[in-house]
Order: sequence, then C-alpha cells, then structure tokens
Amino acid sequence: MEEILRQIALQADTTSIQPLIRLVDSVRPARADDADQATNNLLSLTYLLREHAAYREALRHYLGGLLAAKRQLHLYADVGILPNTGFFTELRDKLNNKFLPPAVNEHYMRDLFGLIFHDDTDHQWIASVSDDTWLRLYDALLLDAPDAGLQHATASDMAAAIQVLSYRISGIGLEPELVRNYPDIERFESPFLRQNAEVVSYLEKHQAWLLNPTQPRDDCRHILVLLDQCDEIIAKIRKHATEHGVSISLTYLLRRLTQSLQRVRVLLALLEPEHEREEQRQLALTLFRTLVRATNQRNDMSAFVSANVELMARKVTEHAGRTGEHYVTHDRRDWWSMFRSAAGAGVIVGFMGMLKVLAARLHAPPLIEAFLFSMNYSLGFMLVHRLHFTIATKQPAMTAAHIAAAIDEGEKSRDKLVELVVKVMRSQFIAIIGNVVLAMPVAYAIAWGWLWLTGSHLAPPDKAHKLLTELNPIASLALPHAAIAGCCLFLAGLISGYYDNKVAYGQIPQRLMQRPWLRKLLGEQRLARFAHYIGENLGGLAGNFYFGIMLGSIGTIGFLFGLPLDIRHITFSSANFSFALVGLDHQLDWQTVAISLVGIALIGLTNLLVSFSLALWVALRARQAGFAEARSILAQVCRRFVRTPRQFFFPPKVVEQPS
Repeated sequence: MEEILRQIALQADTTSIQPLIRLVDSVRPARADDADQATNNLLSLTYLLREHAAYREALRHYLGGLLAAKRQLHLYADVGILPNTGFFTELRDKLNNKFLPPAVNEHYMRDLFGLIFHDDTDHQWIASVSDDTWLRLYDALLLDAPDAGLQHATASDMAAAIQVLSYRISGIGLEPELVRNYPDIERFESPFLRQNAEVVSYLEKHQAWLLNPTQPRDDCRHILVLLDQCDEIIAKIRKHATEHGVSISLTYLLRRLTQSLQRVRVLLALLEPEHEREEQRQLALTLFRTLVRATNQRNDMSAFVSANVELMARKVTEHAGRTGEHYVTHDRRDWWSMFRSAAGAGVIVGFMGMLKVLAARLHAPPLIEAFLFSMNYSLGFMLVHRLHFTIATKQPAMTAAHIAAAIDEGEKSRDKLVELVVKVMRSQFIAIIGNVVLAMPVAYAIAWGWLWLTGSHLAPPDKAHKLLTELNPIASLALPHAAIAGCCLFLAGLISGYYDNKVAYGQIPQRLMQRPWLRKLLGEQRLARFAHYIGENLGGLAGNFYFGIMLGSIGTIGFLFGLPLDIRHITFSSANFSFALVGLDHQLDWQTVAISLVGIALIGLTNLLVSFSLALWVALRARQAGFAEARSILAQVCRRFVRTPRQFFFPPKVVEQPS
C-alpha cells in the first residue's frame, strides 16, 4: 500500500486510472464478508496519509486531476438509476452484457468506476465497513480543505447532473401511463414541470455565484418542496395501482422516477455550501456506496426483475389474499358448507378421472394425448369453478397469501394470527375430506357401472396394477411427482392473480361493453352481465385453465425429453385407487391397500406443503414482510397443536350466552 502511494507521489500523469485501481486492490479484503480485514486496510491507509504529508498531498492532487480530466456527469445522473429504455429492453441488454460487456470509454468516470471497483462483491465490504472508518479516511485526505480542488472538480458536473435529472423527471411526469393513473396531473399545475423551472433558475444563480461569490444566490428549499409534492403523487399512483391494477411498465416508471428524485435531493445537498458539513459527509458516503452497489449489480438480472415487478407481485398476491378469505371457515356452519363445496368437486373429479383413463386407452400420439389430458383437466376445473365448488389443493396458494397479508398488516395480535392459521388448517382438512370422501365412491360407482354396461373393466388388471404402483410412495416417484403438482398449484394461483390484475388494469369489462358486434349479438343486458362475469371471474377461469394444461402436459414433456416427470394429485389419486380396486375385482391384500392409502395421504400432504410454502414465500417477499415473524407464528401454532389438536380439524362448539 505504501509503495503504491509512493508511486502516486512520483507520477506526473494524473489522468491514468491504473494507480487508483491498484490502491483499491490493496484495500480490498480477501473475502467480501471479511469486514475486519477491510477495516484494518482502510485504517492503515488512513494512518499513512496522516503520518506522511507528501503521500496525502500527492493523492489529493492525483484525485483532483483525475476527476477534472474525466466526465462525471453520467456517473451521478445514470449509475443506480434505471434508463428510459423500458423493462424488457433493459432486461435484454443486461443479458447481452453478461456475454459481451460494453466498450469502456476512458473519458467517462461512469465507465472507469466499473474498472476501479471491478469485483462484483466490492459493495459488500464497502457497506460492512463502519461510517466512522470511512469518515476518518475522508478527514485524513482533508477533502474539505479549500485548496483540495476536489469539490471544484465535481461541482460543475453535479450541477449538470441535477439539470439532466430534472428534465428527465419532467418527461416521466408527462408519461401517458402516469397521467392515466393520476389524471389530476393534467388538471392542475404539475410539480413535475414546476420543479424543472425552479432547478434551472437555481442552477443559473448558483453558477453566477461560483464565478462571483458576491452575487446573491437562492437556496434549494422551494425545489425540495416540489420534489416532496412529486413523491406525494407517486404515493397516490401506487395506491391507485393496488386498487385498480398495475403493469410492469408502470412499476418501472415509478421506480425510475423515485430514483431520480432521490438522486436530485442528494446532489442538491452536496452542492449547497450552507448545508451542514456532517450531513454532507454522510450523504457523500451514502452516494458512494450506492454508486458502487449499482456498478457491481449493473448486470444482475434477478435483482433487476425482483425490484421492478414488486408492485405487480403485490397486486397478484393481494388478489390471492382476498380470494383466500373465502377459503377460511369460522364456525360449524362454514365448516359444513366447505365440506359440501368440496364434495361437489369430488363428484366432478370422479368423472374427470374416468375420462383420463379412457383417453389413455386411445394410445394417441404424445402431443394428441397431452391435448386430451389437458382439456379434460382444464374444462373440468373450470366447471368446478363455475359451480362454486372447491378443489382442496387449490386452497393453499390463496390462504398463504391471506396469512401473509395478516402478518404484513401488523395490526392483528399474535394470538389472532395463530387463530387464523388454525382456521385455515381446519378449513383445509375438511376440504380434503370432502374431495376424497366423494371422489372415491363416485369413481368406484363409475367403475362398476362401466363393468355392468360394457362387460369389461374401465381399468383392466395391467392398468390397475400401474395405477396402484403410482400410489406407492416407496416403489415409485409418487412424492416428487406430487411436489411437481404442488408447484403447478402455486403457479396457477399466480396466473389467476395476474389475470385479475390484467382485467382491472386493462379495463376489460368496459372495453367489452364498447364492442358493437357483441352488443348486437348478446343485447345490452346480457352483454352487461357477461362483462361483469368476466371482470369477476377471468382470473379464476384462467388459473384453472392453465392449471389443467400444466397437469395434462407435464408427463408428455417428460416423455419427450426423457425425464421422469409426471404429476400426482390427491383427489385424482383417490379416484384411481377406486378404479384399480374394481379393476382387480377387489383381489388386494391388506398391505397393498394400506400402502396405497398412505401414499394418497402423503401425496395430498406434499401437494399442500409445496403449494403453501411457495405461495407464502412469494406473498411475504412481495409485501417485504419478515420471515422471522412467520417462523415465530409457526412455533406458536405447533405449541397450540400440542395443547388442543382437535381444533385443527373440527370447529369448536358455539356456546350460547344466557340472556
């Protein structure tokens, strides 16, 4: 480290970036998570600068010359702020840059910043070092000294960056997507436009003051008030979006706008000479860390996607949470109503199982067979939805979001949250019972009816043995296949929420009402009812349709790629057991029956756990709620189960209070 400082002192060229790269390399710890080594390295550098005035003066002179020779505008105006290319274009560019990085322009500090902090983990050790350690280095360099020259080298580019960002904020404020979600922007004087006029005036006076300090200059308080008004409009747009739907492009615009507003605030504070020195030092350190993190993560696609779909993810999971309320039973009346709803679905599933067995007997080409299976599942599930019946395994994706919403609210006591979980599990239990208790006898009756009508078994012995093998959790991949079905259930919940958001944001019912040919075909009243039904049910219908496609095609996909892929669903598995029982003329030993029933139970448990876990994880992430709270509630639920296990399966009796 001292050798590098000695070379900087002897070097006359202040425009080369290599000495600074070597200096940062000497400070960088061996491991990104080694905060102690990073701190010790920085303290060593601080000590050398304090003890050797020549090193200090040389490094200050070098940094001043380097910053003066390089264009800093884009470092402050672009790094850490989304470009105006849009979500999908930016995603494509990040992917391309991973394979073929963009060319480096040595005149732009933005590009050189990536060479200085070239390790993608630099932001980790920089963030782990305490503020006090960084500020000691700042003081050792005497960056606030009037003769340092560093402030003069950056002030003009900071001012230019503020102006560029201000124009961008004005442009984003006039985007049709924002105007649509907040029409008052057009009806009243927009703060997005007013702030630009104030910024231009402020920077003109600031530039005149720099040239002649005797000139009067304005402070930036009025600009900050207008920026706060912009933030208020953003909050209103976000609130409107959570109620009326959102798009990825809107989320992208709002995020870009928020980043630009925050950057303008920071740069204004650093530019203000009257601003409190300690606060300026802290803001400069925060900006430095932000720039390093953004530079390291400039091609990080996962962070980019998660940050820019958060509004849509929240909207999708909020829909699931509201739907989940309908799957929670509160008393015995609700409990029995859930049983009847699930029983109705069990009847339909019995016939769906029959149709799948018949489709398999056709031995159609793989793609045709996948189509037949998919249509059987999709149309059957849509019929279940249309008749307001309940498929038990579709509950977890909805109830998990409902629980996540309750955790996120923070208003409910811990006991109430635990009680909600108990109600959810009790509702899930009776729904499964309703599905299975009807699916098995209905399938059994269908198998006997088929034998009576045709004289042959619906599932011949070879098919029956295959169905039983698929239920065996030891001799087959029943549980991994059940986990795949759980993933499909989770995805179906997301698809349902996505389409409900699409209906709201795209104003689908209103647009249907405006179609003349539909009005002629259906008439005004029928069209109004149809549009209302689509608005209320498109998400549910789409989720069930795509869920059926997934269940019907995964086996074929596995066959085409030579992979052991398939699905196991508890309700269909119970129906298949009945088909196999009749197909073998009840010639089953008790071990086979026991293993099959245990397999059905484990398949159902896997369906539920996988779907629920994924849905809860996504719902908590979308709401930025804490997983620690969820774990704490789970521990309390386990203690509750040990004390009163019956409440997890049966609703308590309602005790009439004496009048």
